[in-house]
Amino acid sequence: MRFIIYGAGGIGGTIGARLFQQGNSVVLIARGEHGRVLRERGLKLLAPDGEHSFAIPTVLHPSELAFRADDVVVLAMKSQHTLGALEDLLGEDASDVAVVCAQNGVANERMALRRFRRVYGMLVHLPAMHLEPGEVITHASGRGGILDTGCYPRGIDDTCRAVTSALREAGFSAEPHPEIMRLKYAKLLMNLSNALQAASDRAGGARDISRVLKHEALACFAAAGIDCAGVEEVQARHEGVYQFSEVPGHPRRGGSSWQSVARGTGNIETDYLNGEVVLLGRLYGVPTPANEVCQGIARRMVNEGLGVGSFGSDEIMALIQEATEQRHG
Repeated sequence: MRFIIYGAGGIGGTIGARLFQQGNSVVLIARGEHGRVLRERGLKLLAPDGEHSFAIPTVLHPSELAFRADDVVVLAMKSQHTLGALEDLLGEDASDVAVVCAQNGVANERMALRRFRRVYGMLVHLPAMHLEPGEVITHASGRGGILDTGCYPRGIDDTCRAVTSALREAGFSAEPHPEIMRLKYAKLLMNLSNALQAASDRAGGARDISRVLKHEALACFAAAGIDCAGVEEVQARHEGVYQFSEVPGHPRRGGSSWQSVARGTGNIETDYLNGEVVLLGRLYGVPTPANEVCQGIARRMVNEGLGVGSFGSDEIMALIQEATEQRHG
């Protein structure tokens, strides 16, 4: 089995590095300066167990690869880049490869299944950062993170078992799960605060807004008949798996959306996080003013080039209250 990690940022880079470290066949696909540095100098992984350098084969585009029957393509880019990545794969006669969506949100698997027969969802709980070309940072000690995987839309097969086995040997906690999407919907609830974190930079009052975001989402899930793992199940899965640990000189500063804004990428994943709730609300007649506000704020941050912490929590809550009043008015 060869692992092709498509998107070698914090998540993809960490997964690829640990698989490679364990002796697996790994290829990275990475764009721009990050890809060029990876190809010329290798990948630097900074972790609680030290600094590691790996000369992992790297390409800048799928056209540089000859795909094989035993390839597993792990999609680890942000959801806004998934469609382009899938089209690039199809252009290289890769339609029979296994595609694993190691991404936030719940829209990627559906996009992939339109184009590929063998699609898998992966639940990702892995504290990782990517801020500099050629470098990724993970703050997980113990097991390196949770990477449960299942067939999409449901089930388990031999590929799923082989992938999770390789990930366990590489130091992660990874189990096959026949209902992987109910776990990913639970993760979506956590990710609803990603844009809020980037906008307010963890300012006081953000926790109250997070509760409103989740309340709207759960109402949408109920209206749509979506099965979502509960709090106790999620807590039990995390119990004793990994801990956040210091990496000297590299504090854990923010999640994926925070990193997108901090790096000035010019795009953000919010339309596939808060936007998923907004979509469900519009489909099933459930009000989602808080998620709409966070979606709009994220767009403003990108369109206006605003930095991390450009909005106060009080300002965001006032916008939510205004949006709520307008809906009821």
